[in-house]
Amino acid sequence: MLILSHAVHIPDDEIELNAIRAQGAGGQNVNKVSSAVHLRFDSQASSLPAFYKERLLAFRDSRITADGVVVIKAQQYRTQEQNRSDALERLRELILAATKVEKARRPTRPTLGSKTRRLDTKSKRGAIKAGRGKIDY
Repeated sequence: MLILSHAVHIPDDEIELNAIRAQGAGGQNVNKVSSAVHLRFDSQASSLPAFYKERLLAFRDSRITADGVVVIKAQQYRTQEQNRSDALERLRELILAATKVEKARRPTRPTLGSKTRRLDTKSKRGAIKAGRGKIDY
């Protein structure tokens, strides 16, 4: 069971985990042991609340298909158990990132002090550059 918050969790039967062979270097062991984990989670067919489903479908991430299926491949660690827990944690972080509501930005105007400081530094910088020219005798 993957716990997202105190009220929301995902049962294990909704998450499909497959053990596959990891890519890359690893010596003789890499051809014998299926240590990488391929995770598939269909968010639209899951028991998640509607808010979570909508946010996941609208979230722009390459790991989420157009149908709302989350696909994660974990092969960082040498053991299947570590890769399994890594994939589940990455799924949890992805769902929480998708459901995080950003605070709306309130546009503000620059203060009078910040305007004068900006213009002062511009004029000082201009004076420094003007002093670099050729001297006329």
